[in-house]
Amino acid sequence: QVSLVESGGGLVQAGGSLRLSCVASGRTCGDCAMGWFRQSPGNEREFVGAINWSGGSTYYGHSVKGRFTISRVHAENTVYLQMNSLKPEDTAVYYCAARKTFIISQDPGSYTYWGQGTQVTVSS
Repeated sequence: QVSLVESGGGLVQAGGSLRLSCVASGRTCGDCAMGWFRQSPGNEREFVGAINWSGGSTYYGHSVKGRFTISRVHAENTVYLQMNSLKPEDTAVYYCAARKTFIISQDPGSYTYWGQGTQVTVSS
């Protein structure tokens, strides 16, 4: 079992930045691809971005591309989501997820492990 814990959410003004962290513990998931998703009330879970096992490949959802950056530090068992130029429409609960393969996916159903989520609120 892999446990994922997100942190770093909060309230920020439009145009500001936040960095979310996702720390993995328990059974090592060193060969897992990691994804970030978000969900706001009344909406489906939306793909934000993902990073492959080596960290050499990333992929982003169209609404965040160019503003958000995903990175991972294996030695820390941590994946980061750097969010810049935040907009009110970025307001959501952000989730970290891991899938038991090194290949990136946008499909939330393909991810096995999920964190509890962290709230990001962007004020206008």
